[in-house]
Amino acid sequence: MNSSDVRPQLTHHGSPAAVHEVGRGHGEKKEGSPSRLENVQGSTNVVYQAHHVSRSKRGQVVGTRGGFRGCTVWLTGLSGAGKTTIGFALEEYLVSHGIPCYSLDGDNVRHGLNKNLGFSAGDREENIRRIAEVARLFADAGLVCITSFISPFSKDRQNARKIHEAAGLPFFEIFVDAPLNICESRDVKGLYKKARAGEIKGFTGIDSDYEKPESPDLVLKTNIASVSECIQQVVELLQTQNIVPCASVKDVFELFVPKNKLDAARAEANALPSVEITKLDLQWVQVLSEGWATPLKGFMREAEYLQVIHFGTLLNGKNLSVADGVVNLSIPIVLPISAQDKQRLEGCGALALSYAGRRVAILRDPEYFEHRKEERCARIWGTTCAKHPHVKMVMESGDWLVGGDLVVLEKICWNDGLDQYRLTPLELKQKFTEMNADAVFAFQLRNPVHNGHALLMQDTRRQLLQRGYKNPVLLLHPLGGWTKDDDVPLEWRMKQHAAVLEEHVLDPKSTVVAIFPSPMLYAGPTEVQWHCRARMIAGANFYIVGRDPAGMPHPETKKDLYEPTQGGKVLSMAPGLTSVEIIPFRVAAYNKVKRAMDFYDPKRHDDFDFISGTRMRKLAREGENPPDGFMAPKAWKVLTEYYQSLEKKN
Repeated sequence: MNSSDVRPQLTHHGSPAAVHEVGRGHGEKKEGSPSRLENVQGSTNVVYQAHHVSRSKRGQVVGTRGGFRGCTVWLTGLSGAGKTTIGFALEEYLVSHGIPCYSLDGDNVRHGLNKNLGFSAGDREENIRRIAEVARLFADAGLVCITSFISPFSKDRQNARKIHEAAGLPFFEIFVDAPLNICESRDVKGLYKKARAGEIKGFTGIDSDYEKPESPDLVLKTNIASVSECIQQVVELLQTQNIVPCASVKDVFELFVPKNKLDAARAEANALPSVEITKLDLQWVQVLSEGWATPLKGFMREAEYLQVIHFGTLLNGKNLSVADGVVNLSIPIVLPISAQDKQRLEGCGALALSYAGRRVAILRDPEYFEHRKEERCARIWGTTCAKHPHVKMVMESGDWLVGGDLVVLEKICWNDGLDQYRLTPLELKQKFTEMNADAVFAFQLRNPVHNGHALLMQDTRRQLLQRGYKNPVLLLHPLGGWTKDDDVPLEWRMKQHAAVLEEHVLDPKSTVVAIFPSPMLYAGPTEVQWHCRARMIAGANFYIVGRDPAGMPHPETKKDLYEPTQGGKVLSMAPGLTSVEIIPFRVAAYNKVKRAMDFYDPKRHDDFDFISGTRMRKLAREGENPPDGFMAPKAWKVLTEYYQSLEKKN
């Protein structure tokens, strides 16, 4: 099959989707076959490689960081060395850190710009010349252009460098070095096998030379280094050349006291005046200390608080790392105190935070400002109704707020048998690395998992595999902080989630179950940005948003407090979430014909049964089973045990 016969289909991102894999990087050109001037078909054995970063996502970050960063990163090496894998992973990494870039892949370019070129010596030279010129244009536009081409001849690569040098643009030649036997072992398309059999002539590394770079800017040994390790090496190179700002790659700010200073910090905390905090406050201490609210260094000061309630972002202030970009932070993380405590503590350079009589943290350089509760509630929740459970807590809290830099003595533990699931962002990132995840998609939930949720997660994984990811990992991330009284408690939800995995409704091998320590606000589209951004901090690059996320009925009218679809719409437009892509919710319902949860089709409305939460709870209380296929049987049994235990208590 010739590449000229392939007509790539457009995806919803506006770029060609991956086409049938027939090989890449070499032609099946026999000796003496015509050059590009005689045969315009030219390229064969080339496969379009789907970008991991969509055009819309790339466009969001252009200009979010000050300074010109245009350059070309030229990846060269044998077929199968890992150039495309590293190129797309580097593109994804840079975009997620606000650095605009574009990855040019050898096969992709031969589907368009160079489709009239074959693999004669002259055609190969012209192929690289054109690529170098295109890369120069991208770099001149201020993008980091990443090229993934075998480019076997030194003179062609040197010419590409000269093209950039003449334009005053940085050019980094990176040798993706893997031994030939390793490249052959990775030969998923069988091209090396064909070359060994003589079916492909002029195959680089077999019967055509590859001239190794004599003095590359960097060598990546992909046979011994992981993809993430290779990316880190490239990023470090770009940092030394001021292409990537050092501050932009500091992902997580933990606020724990270093172990070697812990004894001194404890002694200091015990000597300081203290304020007793609530369980809700302690949950926010945990959120801050583990880095979920990076780059916050503690409870918000007045400037940060005003930015958040008015703009939904952090702009500047003491967090110098955000001076050249916008950080999405849609909810205030504040510490209320009474007027009496404020009067007692004012003038102190630091104070200790105590929970249940135990010192847990130090707040340095405290700043006090008025807690205007009605304004806070109106802006964050869109209501001041005191029957809203979280609004009620705000209205009953202290009349003053105190902000400052937080130093936490040790990791917050609740000793409820679930602490092993409370992984910090850094621990989650390490877990994903150990699993060799090349994509992480997160699902936030505060309810039990039914098969409709599972369908959405399964479909997301399918989409990511279609887009070229090899090992997408699901972060099933139930909220573990405060929730309202009629929600299923965390302990029971975790039992139910375990049962879902036990029955393999979700794949245990590609799923990480962890607890998100944040309290619940029930603030709809405002809160869903916080939920998404926190998972972004933990390494998720895809986020599934559901219907009416973080919503609830109005306490008085019982109508939806927030329009159910607007959470997803807001999230797709929210500033400062450039490193995460939103997976929109598809409505799922019980298909009575299939006897399974299915994506709703309005044309077959009568085939579907929408099983409400109220109906589900009624069935569970009465010990009855839902329709087959609605929920995994063991998971349903956990729910019935919980609701029947409530009946016994009542």
